[in-house]
Amino acid sequence: MFTDYQPKKGYDEYFSSEDFSPRTSLEPLLSSLGKIGLDQLNISHEIARKLLLRHGATFLLNDSGKKGSERILPFDPLPRVISSSEWLDLEKGLIQRLEAIDLFLADVYGKQQIIKDRVIPRELIESSDGWRPQMQGFVLPLGRWCHISGLDLIRDGKGDWHVLEDNLRCPSGVAYFLENRLVMKRIFPSLFTGRIVRPIDDYPSYLLKSLQELAVWTDNPKVVLLTPGVFNSAYFEHSYLAQQMGVQLVEGNDLVCQDDNVYLKTTSGIRKVDVIYRRIDDDFLDPTFFRQDSMLGVPGLLKVMSKGRVAVANAPGTGLADDKLIYTFVPDMIKYYLKEEPLINNVKTYLCARESDLNFVLNNLKDLVVKSVSEAGGYGMLIGPHSSQIEIDNFSAKIKANPRNYIAQPTLELSTVPSLSDGEVYPCHVDLRPYVLRGKNTWVSPGGLTRVALKRDSLIVNSSQGGGCKDTWVVTQ
Repeated sequence: MFTDYQPKKGYDEYFSSEDFSPRTSLEPLLSSLGKIGLDQLNISHEIARKLLLRHGATFLLNDSGKKGSERILPFDPLPRVISSSEWLDLEKGLIQRLEAIDLFLADVYGKQQIIKDRVIPRELIESSDGWRPQMQGFVLPLGRWCHISGLDLIRDGKGDWHVLEDNLRCPSGVAYFLENRLVMKRIFPSLFTGRIVRPIDDYPSYLLKSLQELAVWTDNPKVVLLTPGVFNSAYFEHSYLAQQMGVQLVEGNDLVCQDDNVYLKTTSGIRKVDVIYRRIDDDFLDPTFFRQDSMLGVPGLLKVMSKGRVAVANAPGTGLADDKLIYTFVPDMIKYYLKEEPLINNVKTYLCARESDLNFVLNNLKDLVVKSVSEAGGYGMLIGPHSSQIEIDNFSAKIKANPRNYIAQPTLELSTVPSLSDGEVYPCHVDLRPYVLRGKNTWVSPGGLTRVALKRDSLIVNSSQGGGCKDTWVVTQ
């Protein structure tokens, strides 16, 4: 199967890029894959695709609603393998990072000491699309702001791990992370033989426990999952998680605020709600505080939050730390709040809001990746080495018009993992999104969602841009 496989320049997670020899820890898996063979792998891959379709594991392209293109998230059957010792180090780094981010959010919506101490300029915080001044003064249960997080990690050409970005508002993809493992066990059981892969199927129970712990005022909390509705691109995930947790999936008009509480409307009357796992953006969450024309949210929700009568995960305002510009200050947050050095480094990043960085970026666009700080899904990006001069010139004009909206990073040689591309095994670039749950304690999913750029030579792993996903194994033996 791997006879003609040639790793790219950089770090391949299956094979040495120097002599093409298999990495020692991967030899048992490679042997198992060899026994399956490429022809059978392709046949089984098609069966897996049909199984995902039967399970309803689809998404709407780019939030395009009724007219949108509904797709299966492309699934790659060759698993990604991470050793348990390596995972332990990553786990510590993720916990450290989120602890600092939680302290930062509590601070900037509270005493703002980090601003007063000139660690982060006020204007960069208050100009962020994620800044919600309505949340100032809020004290949240357990002091937690980021209850469900998905941090994107990459490996560089040397195999070193870096944080690429933080997803802290409504991180998506966990349903596919769980479904990938289910499909792998069903369709490729032989690959698990002779090795211990840490299980992930207890994620829903950990999620429910973390949510329940936010209701510090009761021993029997009522939890609901709030969705914008069936035309949202991630609706499959919303319904999947609600079902797996055994909680009700609700829309905004199913809830009502009265007597400083939130209630669920039922056929037998109203029932008090203690915790809302919201999958609605801040702007649409409460029309009395945010967008007045929102028909998706719950009027009066923030008032009930301020009284300490309902917990919302993640809290409104966490999008501030989603901002790709604020991301650059997370190492400073770790040093400031925890008095520690970061265990996982950021990718080197240039701030176009900083004049010296702006000049460098404008003069080196052909060599850089430039991102809009407020967009996701692979949109609002320029990949300099893969762009025409016209595209570069157009992007240069956008940066000059609004420098605050852009950051730039070197074009990294992302690590590759063998993937099934057009029926052949080919080295494709990957990233990794582990999921971190924070209630009274912190739990990190073993592995996470590996996103893979299935378009050959592409660096974009986002599903909306042709990317797919693969199962991620944390192997203890």
